Amino acid sequence: MSDILNAVAWPYANGPRHIGHVSGFGVPSDVFSRFMRMRGHNVLMVSGSDEHGTAIQVKADQEGLTARETADKYHAQIVRDLQGLGLSYDLYTRTTTPNHAAVVQDVFTALHDNGYIFAETQMGAISPSTGRTLPDRFIEGTCPHCGYTNARGDQCDNCGKQLDPADLIDPKSRINGETPEFVETEHFFLDLPKLAKQLGEWIDTRTDWRPNVLKFSHNLLEDLRPRAITRDLDWGVRIPLDQWRDAPMKRIYVWFDAVIGYLSATKEWAKRSGDPEAWRRFWNEPDTKSYYFMGKDNIVFHSVIWPAILLGCNGQGEAGGSTRESLGELQLPTEVVSSEFMTMKGSKVSSSRGASIFVTDFLAEFGPDALRYYIAVAGPENQDTDFTWEEFVRRTNFELANEWGNLVNRSISMAHKNVGAIPEAGELSDEDKTLLDESRRAFDTVGDHIEARRFKAGITEAMRIVGLANKYLSDMEPWKLKDDPVRRDTVLHVALQVVSDCNTLLTPYLPHSAQKIFEALGGEGLWAAQPQVVEVSDGDLTYPTLQGDYDAQLAKWEHRPIVAGTPLAKPSPLFAKLDEKLGQTGPSWAPIPA
Repeated sequence: MSDILNAVAWPYANGPRHIGHVSGFGVPSDVFSRFMRMRGHNVLMVSGSDEHGTAIQVKADQEGLTARETADKYHAQIVRDLQGLGLSYDLYTRTTTPNHAAVVQDVFTALHDNGYIFAETQMGAISPSTGRTLPDRFIEGTCPHCGYTNARGDQCDNCGKQLDPADLIDPKSRINGETPEFVETEHFFLDLPKLAKQLGEWIDTRTDWRPNVLKFSHNLLEDLRPRAITRDLDWGVRIPLDQWRDAPMKRIYVWFDAVIGYLSATKEWAKRSGDPEAWRRFWNEPDTKSYYFMGKDNIVFHSVIWPAILLGCNGQGEAGGSTRESLGELQLPTEVVSSEFMTMKGSKVSSSRGASIFVTDFLAEFGPDALRYYIAVAGPENQDTDFTWEEFVRRTNFELANEWGNLVNRSISMAHKNVGAIPEAGELSDEDKTLLDESRRAFDTVGDHIEARRFKAGITEAMRIVGLANKYLSDMEPWKLKDDPVRRDTVLHVALQVVSDCNTLLTPYLPHSAQKIFEALGGEGLWAAQPQVVEVSDGDLTYPTLQGDYDAQLAKWEHRPIVAGTPLAKPSPLFAKLDEKLGQTGPSWAPIPA
């Protein structure tokens, strides 16, 4: 089986996470990781909180905190949210660790020594009221290429063009609406044009990527320019060059240090695993596959800029160069798996834009699997998708509760009431064989979909089998077979076998309820492992991480015959039905505007 690196976008630690965040990077990456582990692959899922940059300082000023206190506060909250959602990280860490700083500086030095970083004076955006550098993403204006009025200072989400804040027409600060001042300042630049030829040749080989990612990537290649990788601020990783390392107001730009986090997190995981060199099997081995999960606003950094950084570190651009022993030859992404935006009435779900449904509130009222199911079956996998409370209520009530939950409950309840255990199966009818065959075939169908990152198609097929099983029970009417206990028991055995199969098919999507169903069917032990919060230290820094022992779980991607005679207890309802009024009003903490 293969080594697989699942590199998950780093959420920014300047506020709590909303459902738009986890619909793009969170649930899809976890479904894939859980499935690939069930198939027997050696999966490493890493990420962490992105904690540097001016935006953290802006949030700190708003809350009367230091930048460090702000990062600490929101990192801890994000860790709780992601654990509550059941995202199975092998390591979820942060970018303010000494380990991360050392890896970022190593990559910077490798690129500089190979001739892919140079210094140049440019116009930088400054806030007139504070004198601080404004982060590119906190400046908005009209795109000079396509006329989109909400383009950001680093790129246009409409046409995909790379931008600088000074390019925007009528730029405004998103922090306070003021017009930024532009002043001359010296910065280091990543020389992307020196890597453009090799980058283009590599992207041309990525024919199986999602169309939205390929379109964005090719658009960016047409306008590839040097990109600043330092900023005038005092919160971030120091520049590892003489005359710069002690500069009080010069730091490596947050976007550059954040993408390197995938590598630094893997190195941190390796050290904590007891084998400091274990990271190399995920980065230096050509046979390892790497998948990067994110929302579409991060495509530019992962399909173009991060591969360019890797090529430069390898000395594989026009300037040549060599690899460093500390890095080895770094492998480029196998795929950038980008989702579109979750919207609310057409607006991107974003706390910075004032439209938010926070994960903490959602989990407290509805639990993790209802949200995971909604994202998987109705989320923005291939196009922007509008979240509505009405659709959430409908999906929860009619699909999770009525279809899946009811199938589990009535199958186990009838077997418990009539036999007290999983019944023996007698001679199978054609109807029995047809349903069992469909259920077994679904392992290949659903598995192929998930392996190809078609998560919506995968869960739709699994729920189709649930529907067939419900129809089977309705047609067979085992409750009317008291005078034919052999046939009744056969029908219940078949139904319970399909429940077991469907539970396996749905385990990557609904791991919390999968554990409960496994136990309700008489299973003992850990079926679907969950991440744990683990306090760790790096230097003087102590912080919470997410880690997990996923090898200890029993779940495998295969048909698992149920055992007749296994005792069954009376089951409890899996999914509570929601008041339909919720679809019209929303909850008190996220009401629908009148």
